[in-house]
Amino acid sequence: MIKREEYLSKIREFYDVDIIKIITGIRRCGKSTLLLQIIDELKEKGINDKHIIYINFEDVNFSFIKNYLDLNTYIKDKIKDKKKYFLLFDEVQMVEEWERAINSFKSTLNVSIFITGSNSKLLSSELATLLSGRYVTFKLAPFTFREVIKYKNIKEKIDIEEAFNDYLLWGGMPQRFEFTTEEGMKTYLKDVFDSIVLKDIVKRNSIKNVALFERVMEYLVTNPSQTFSPTNMMSAFENEKIPVSSKTIYECLDYAEASLLMSKISTYDIRGKRILSRKDKYYLTDLGLGQILNINKKTQYGAYLENIVYNELIFRGYNVSVGNNNGREIDFIATKHNQKEYYQVTFELSNKEIEEREFGAYNNIQDNYPKYVISTDKLDYSQNGIIHKNIIDWLLEK
Repeated sequence: MIKREEYLSKIREFYDVDIIKIITGIRRCGKSTLLLQIIDELKEKGINDKHIIYINFEDVNFSFIKNYLDLNTYIKDKIKDKKKYFLLFDEVQMVEEWERAINSFKSTLNVSIFITGSNSKLLSSELATLLSGRYVTFKLAPFTFREVIKYKNIKEKIDIEEAFNDYLLWGGMPQRFEFTTEEGMKTYLKDVFDSIVLKDIVKRNSIKNVALFERVMEYLVTNPSQTFSPTNMMSAFENEKIPVSSKTIYECLDYAEASLLMSKISTYDIRGKRILSRKDKYYLTDLGLGQILNINKKTQYGAYLENIVYNELIFRGYNVSVGNNNGREIDFIATKHNQKEYYQVTFELSNKEIEEREFGAYNNIQDNYPKYVISTDKLDYSQNGIIHKNIIDWLLEK
């Protein structure tokens, strides 16, 4: 397993600070491994093993810790002196009222606390009321393409292109690269998807019609990068003689977002300078979790490419929205440090019509912020101040 330096470099300065460190991310994206890497670094700093307490709440050895009282008792029994202890709790959302124990530890003990979770509640504004005091959050994602190349130690250009084609379809879940056969990888990814649906969504929300819910989820994850339309979705199910209400669809979307399976972004009207209602788009956290259900369907390479660009922009620390330029869609407006960048994404600039459509989307945008068109093309199509980049080159930029 590679050291995830991009994340560790951000967390390191908080190791000894009296701030709760919260690491969120979809199941199996590497949160446990990151905590173990943090533990290794603490030991390298000279921290004694007895002052490092790590609990993975998915480990059956800790199944006796069911609520905050159990957790409080266990930790208090482990602390023997006044020196600082490092408490690392993995998948803390499995403990009932966990925040009460965390607040107590922070208030009464000499501790540095790290927690991970697979639920967006740990990223929401609710956290401010759950945790009294300061905290900092870090959102962990599956491997970026740069991390894949590093993990597989790929050097040759032809091998990099092959790795990208694999990444485009099967995503970057770290453990899936440990399988030597496609069948093994698919089985693993299906298990991950099922654990998210059954453990993080169905069980937690007491969903009764599991078959219908699974069917709606299948539709959502096999149609990424699309502007959401409940009407179109209901029509698709009516054609299959499956009755489903808009309420059920919206609930499924909320569940998918809460479990960090998908992300929602809004559309920003560039001319009106406002967010447009009911113009949301959804992107998969990992494309492999959609591909395993994409049976007998045409692979949407353009949508997948757009999804990859979205995830990369989030990883690079941008706030992202879809742009509306007088009725023409700009795939992404990426903002960081009050600076904007615009992105159009297409699989190939295979003819003049597509080229004019992608570059023409920027017509009438008068500001001087960078504007990009990203595609798989190897030729440079840059024109009129708009920069064209090959997707692989862009993903491998430092």
